[in-house]
Amino acid sequence: MLKSLPLVLIGLSLAACAPTMPAVTRTYTLQPNGTLALTADSGAAGTAATAAGTGAATSQTGTAAPASSTATDAAATGTAPAPVTTPDATTPAATTPAATGTAAMTGFTAVPYLSAARVTRFTGSQNVIDPAKTYRAVMKTAKGDVVLELNAKAAPVAVNNFVFLALNHFYDGTRFHRVIEGFVAQGGDPQSSDPALQAQWGTGGPGYNFAAEVNNGLRFDKAGVLGMARAASLDSQGSQFYITLAPADFLSGQYTVFGQVLSGQDVVNGLTRTEGAGAGQPDLLNTVQIYVSQ
Repeated sequence: MLKSLPLVLIGLSLAACAPTMPAVTRTYTLQPNGTLALTADSGAAGTAATAAGTGAATSQTGTAAPASSTATDAAATGTAPAPVTTPDATTPAATTPAATGTAAMTGFTAVPYLSAARVTRFTGSQNVIDPAKTYRAVMKTAKGDVVLELNAKAAPVAVNNFVFLALNHFYDGTRFHRVIEGFVAQGGDPQSSDPALQAQWGTGGPGYNFAAEVNNGLRFDKAGVLGMARAASLDSQGSQFYITLAPADFLSGQYTVFGQVLSGQDVVNGLTRTEGAGAGQPDLLNTVQIYVSQ
């Protein structure tokens, strides 16, 4: 699949510019609280991407397998996927997330991880949620924690996918590779954990695609809305997600809304912009912890 794909939304189009970066070597160390900390950096920061416009910056062009019903089929049958652990996998100290200590987690319990090491490639997602229950996610970023309410009733497939990947440490050490002022903060590309692959950031996925849930009644009508990124077709969702920095209602009905920020919008607002004037290096997403209502 092509790395950049022009996508038209409400008369607006955007072709993502590929970022460049010199070769660097970065070392991360697992901390007692389960987060990954940057402990060594042997190279200089690269140049950030520049925006070609302000349209569908949430588009995702992936290297995943052709769109199919693999993800939903796996969820429906309960068939376990065939994961491939990446060479840079990091083994956590425990299989259960540490408590966050935030009031937003009152009445919620941590969901144990499914894997001990980071896994970034699957043939499909596994059914891991009960849509009748309430799920929350805590993103531990370099700038602080962000608590997300996941709407499993309105978007059960997207929420199940996000939870499944998070429970396999898929998002650990990735970056918010695309943050556009007044628009969105996007992450979820497994390649963004590797500085040597910066030219391909924004094109990666989990190895499968699944269909969007665009008619669930939820809208991108405010800051803090959590949505799924995709390429041109509605069945091209994978692992990439974004959080709105401002209302973006023109995306409603075209991209899946599957949650919203409960606390930490100030952290999202403070993420380093990667496009436009003053662009800097993307911030780390250390880990994602999943919680379910008791």
